[in-house]
Amino acid sequence: MAKKVKVTLVKSTIGQKPAKRATVKALGLKKINSVVEHEVNDAIMGMITSVSHLVKFEEI
Repeated sequence: MAKKVKVTLVKSTIGQKPAKRATVKALGLKKINSVVEHEVNDAIMGMITSVSHLVKFEEI
């Protein structure tokens, strides 16, 4: 069974650079405290790392 990660947006994207906003949107996060689950792979982990100051994540 593949591992999953639960990602929560904890800070606003207001004032962030467009690339960071696009990354948050690509993860499927829209509003603060919105939560999504993704399969763990290199692409998803890279996206999470690039916006780690805006999101909280935990493995499921």
